[in-house]
Amino acid sequence: MSERLDIEGLRALLAISAHGGVTRAAEHLALSQPAVSHKIKRLETALDCDLLARRSGGPLFTEAGELLLTYAGRMMDLHDEALAVLGKKPLSGTIRLGMTEDTTGGDIARILGRFTRGYPDIQVRTRISQSLALSGWLKESEIDIAVMQVFTRDVQKNDLVLFEDNLHWIKAPDMRLNLVRPVPLIAFDSNCIYKHWAQGEGSRFGHRFDVVMECPSASGMLSCVRSGLGVAVLNKLHLSPEFEIIEDLFPEPPAISYIVRILPKTRNEAVLALAQEISRDVRRAIPLRVA
Repeated sequence: MSERLDIEGLRALLAISAHGGVTRAAEHLALSQPAVSHKIKRLETALDCDLLARRSGGPLFTEAGELLLTYAGRMMDLHDEALAVLGKKPLSGTIRLGMTEDTTGGDIARILGRFTRGYPDIQVRTRISQSLALSGWLKESEIDIAVMQVFTRDVQKNDLVLFEDNLHWIKAPDMRLNLVRPVPLIAFDSNCIYKHWAQGEGSRFGHRFDVVMECPSASGMLSCVRSGLGVAVLNKLHLSPEFEIIEDLFPEPPAISYIVRILPKTRNEAVLALAQEISRDVRRAIPLRVA
């Protein structure tokens, strides 16, 4: 075979998938939109097929494009790991990482293990907490990088958006709501941004929410909801048909974004490498978990 797949073209394809379009991918890659389009066109020429659907309102990728994405992710992982291990400029230092519990579906150890193999001279010290706590640690320079959830309206210019999702009010199907009394609410903890939003917006619309359970994990919250202990605000990623989505009763929740936010003064090559490693892992995991 004389054809070759261009590495930078594959990287552009993955960026389009991660950021939802050519324009946002170009911004992320610090390239012009025509440059990104040219890279994709070269891939299409090499493979003799269309990769982008190019239909307004339709899917972003063709069937061939979706298939190539699965290969591209694996190829880029091997490419970047080999570059890190064999490159002439090995990275070193200590990174202070903060993450929320459900950012990567509990696979934090696997991600950091792979990162450590690729960058053996970098030490990562990790702390797990809720988004509000992580934001505070960043402001106080207690961590260098945070992987967390924020409301999409609060995404900052330099944030790396991993993916976006919608929040829903949920309850057990057999749980009866009595709006005359305070509604039992299940939250992550005192730093839960969903709890603060629900109580603030609820009071504006005459609803009262009483926190009856604080649980630090998404799986624990789902178990509490499943048992009928109360209602919760959770994103679509965690939901299954066994839960009832409450519609047209409480204030509509805002959209959320899973992001990587880096402390500006510690934005170095080692921190950026870790951010990209986390981004690649989440990009692979999320479509599987949604499916």
